[in-house]
Amino acid sequence: MSKDREAGKTERGRMAVLELTVNNHPGVMSHICGLFSRRAYNLEKILCLPDEAGRQSRMWLQVDEQEKLEQVVKQLQKLEDVRKVSAYPGGDALFSGIKRLLAL
Repeated sequence: MSKDREAGKTERGRMAVLELTVNNHPGVMSHICGLFSRRAYNLEKILCLPDEAGRQSRMWLQVDEQEKLEQVVKQLQKLEDVRKVSAYPGGDALFSGIKRLLAL
């Protein structure tokens, strides 16, 4: 793996991880993915886990840090089922850790 890839860069640019807290019911993932799709914005990696009660889920989305990322975050915050959005520039530690676990 190249040093750029390890540092959270791709051929297109730097990567960011968005962490979302969302209501957990059918269609939420589709609404969020659709928002990205309509803007021709690729989701590189997705992880979604429900909380213990099953009422909410946390989603982690790895995306390319483009100029329009800030606007996409604002639009995510407007979705009814999205409770919280946090952005972590350059973050790939979560997905790298999962990849290592799967390799065991």
